[in-house]
Amino acid sequence: MKGMIVMSMGPFHDGWTTDDVEAVIARREPHELLYVPIVASLNAADCPPGWAEGICVRLAAHADPQVRGNALMGFGHIARTCGALDMAVVGPLLAAGRMDPDPHVKAQADEACGDIRVFMGVEL
Repeated sequence: MKGMIVMSMGPFHDGWTTDDVEAVIARREPHELLYVPIVASLNAADCPPGWAEGICVRLAAHADPQVRGNALMGFGHIARTCGALDMAVVGPLLAAGRMDPDPHVKAQADEACGDIRVFMGVEL
């Protein structure tokens, strides 16, 4: 993405570009990574097709439960803002999230499934 999207969050306090997001992913710091799926998914409609979903897919199995849960939450945001997800990929990730032992991850997976049902008409 050429322009900068303004949304102040964690390492993205001055706005961000897709390159900034990729740099945070490359650093692998959970205290920064937890913001990545949120900023990407809330702005999915303004990003290249599939980019935000790909970010959330990449982080949905992360070792840190905050990162993992936020990635699952991102699928709900994408359903709301774009109305489309690759359910063959996303469905199994959400199913795993609903079985996760961490309450944050489980709650975010449940919420995302609700958003997908409401905004895409897909029952999980």
